Amino acid sequence: MSHVSFVAPAVRGGEPVVLKVQWPHAEAAYEADALAVWGGDGAVRLLEHDAASSTLLLERAVPGTYLSTVDSGTAVGVLADLLPRLWKPAGVPFDALGDEALRWADGLGAQRHHGTLVDAAVALLRDLAGTQGEPVLLHQDLHGDNVVRAQRLPWLAIDPKPLSGEREFGVAPIVRSAELGHSAREVWYRLDRLTAELGLDRERARGWTVGQTVAWAFDGDRVGATHIEVAQWLLGGRPVS
Repeated sequence: MSHVSFVAPAVRGGEPVVLKVQWPHAEAAYEADALAVWGGDGAVRLLEHDAASSTLLLERAVPGTYLSTVDSGTAVGVLADLLPRLWKPAGVPFDALGDEALRWADGLGAQRHHGTLVDAAVALLRDLAGTQGEPVLLHQDLHGDNVVRAQRLPWLAIDPKPLSGEREFGVAPIVRSAELGHSAREVWYRLDRLTAELGLDRERARGWTVGQTVAWAFDGDRVGATHIEVAQWLLGGRPVS
C-alpha cells in the first residue's frame, strides 16, 4: 500500500491485471483520463475505470522491474525515447501547469527555511508560468521508479500525476530522479542530455526543475534534503569537468 492508493495484482478473464483504488488526491485526480489519452502508447493501458469509487483496472506490466534497476545511462536513453510518446495534445480536464506553478509559488511564500533558494524558485515559477510554449500532456512524476519493464513494449510509464503544459517541464522529475544517480554531475548530465536529444530549451527546463523540485521539497512535514540539493546544484552552475 502506498500513501495515496491501494494497489494489488488481480486476474480478469485469465489475464493478469492490476487493481488500483485511489484515495482522494489532487495530483492523481485525472490519472484515468491521462491513461485513456495515452491509450497504451508508452504507458500501461487503462482497462476499466469506476469514477465513483476511484477504482482503476490496469494492464499488468510483466516482469514489472523498475527502470532504476538498469544503468543510469541506459535509463536516461529509455526516458528520452518515452517522453515524446507521452506528449499528446492536452487540455480539459487536466490542470494547467501555469496555474499549478502559481499555486506552488504561493505555497512557497510561507516557507521560512532556505530563503534564498525559495526566493529563486518562486521567481522562476512566476516567470515560466505565463511564457509557455505549446501545451501537451505531462507526467509530472516520471522517474526511475515510475517506469517498468514490460512485454508489449520494452518499458511503460505508471502512476501519472498529469498536467497540461509545455514540454520543457517534462524533464524535471527525471533530472532530479535520485534513483538514477544523486550528484551535481549526474543531475547536470541528465538535464543536458535530455534537452539536447529532445530539442528543448535547456534554461526553461532547468528553471522548471528548480521550481517544482523546491515546491515538492516542502510538500509534507519534513524538508526533502535531496530535493534541496538538486535545486542548489542547478542554481550553482554546471560542475567543472
